[in-house]
Amino acid sequence: MSRSTHNTDYQLLLSVLKTARKRMGVSQVELAERLRNTQTFVSKCERGERRIDAVELVEFAEALDIAPQDLLKEYLEKRGSRLFARSRKTMSGN
Repeated sequence: MSRSTHNTDYQLLLSVLKTARKRMGVSQVELAERLRNTQTFVSKCERGERRIDAVELVEFAEALDIAPQDLLKEYLEKRGSRLFARSRKTMSGN
């Protein structure tokens, strides 16, 4: 298990989080205010410069008025699709 913020799965999680923020029409500044933190903190988290732990992920989801389990479900579905596509590619010999 890689702890790097450059790990493909972690980058996918950040993409889901950022997309959810934009879908909810929330700016980084507004999200930071809801989290009682700074825009720089949010930006660093979204860019992978700062790793988000499980508690922070729940806080991000709640600040966006999204159930944490829904955010994780979206991540897991996208991850599963990516892994399925990769295994099909490997099985076909490409």
